[in-house]
Amino acid sequence: MSSAQLEIQLIASLVALACAIPGTFLVLRKMAMISDAISHSILPGLVVGFFITQDLNSPLLILLAALTGVITVVLVEQIQKTGLVKEDTAIGLVFPALFSIGVIMIAKNANDIHLDVDAVLLGELAFAPFDRLTISGVDVGPKSLWVIGTILTITIGLLIAFFKELKISTFDAGLAASLGFSPVAIHYGLMTVASVTTVGAFDAVGAILVVALMIAPAAAAYLLTTDLKKMLALAMFFGVLSAISGYWFAHWLDASIAGSITTMLGLIFLIIYLFAPSKGLIAVMYREKQQKVEVSLITFLLHLKNHTEASERHVNHLTEHINWQKIRAKTVLDLALKNNMITVDNKQLVSLTDKGEDFTSLAIDYIITNEDAQIEDMKDDFFLFRG
Repeated sequence: MSSAQLEIQLIASLVALACAIPGTFLVLRKMAMISDAISHSILPGLVVGFFITQDLNSPLLILLAALTGVITVVLVEQIQKTGLVKEDTAIGLVFPALFSIGVIMIAKNANDIHLDVDAVLLGELAFAPFDRLTISGVDVGPKSLWVIGTILTITIGLLIAFFKELKISTFDAGLAASLGFSPVAIHYGLMTVASVTTVGAFDAVGAILVVALMIAPAAAAYLLTTDLKKMLALAMFFGVLSAISGYWFAHWLDASIAGSITTMLGLIFLIIYLFAPSKGLIAVMYREKQQKVEVSLITFLLHLKNHTEASERHVNHLTEHINWQKIRAKTVLDLALKNNMITVDNKQLVSLTDKGEDFTSLAIDYIITNEDAQIEDMKDDFFLFRG
């Protein structure tokens, strides 16, 4: 493996780590699409910064771009506060307008420089190792590596310093305010970090991959845990995994590195989306099926509670009168027998056991008093086997 290959993977991994931290909080705050808005709308800030300094390497570009990102968030929130449009509509109004302004400024005044729309939107990691940083004539490595490394270091420092404030304001802004924190200041601080991270990663990976690295790992981690620290760790892990595997996938296919990393992000999210233990699609479908069986069981037990005549308690009654299919009827009967809720005699008549009587009596009380939610607690107390 050449030094250039190592540097590309290192830059991609650092970008993934830097994006995962603000991305986690954006996902938790249900502001995922604001990252896309920021990644496009900061273009005018970059252009203005270049016009002022005439230097693409000037830190002023990052500062002005970050400021434009914060302005984007402010404009989106102000439009949303009018109550006339929702947040997604406000985002759709603000960032195309700002991005278009940046495109026009480039087209009119910066056609002969490297600052072009394709470079901003797409980026190319393969070229990152060739843009070197030289200090006193000494080559110290790719410029992108130092830029994103510095941003990551600052971001981690801010995360450690303000973790408690970020956590509280993310989950309960009212509590944060009552404890003396400023949710507004924390919110705009987070938006500033997201903006700076986006700008810092522009030259290496482009806006599209920045958005993918900011949202996809955090969204995947969200499906696996409810612990904030674990979610941050998982988001960073998925980001780095996608960055490295995406690079080698691109190397194997001789394809775009950014596109391959984004593809790996999508595959990782898809796998977790399908197979996550509690929030995955398969787990949710299984739980819904289980709940349907349990509802049928409770319905049958209440039916037995209210009917004493033999015709209403015969096994065949499930298919003949309740109109359940044989498979569903057998599933309900088996579940009731496993949980010792019923007995079936030689004449195929079904009767409630003492446990079944207790369960149905409590269930009726909860239903009558509109405390249905507590039935779930009852299931945990009475059911040894779930549907």
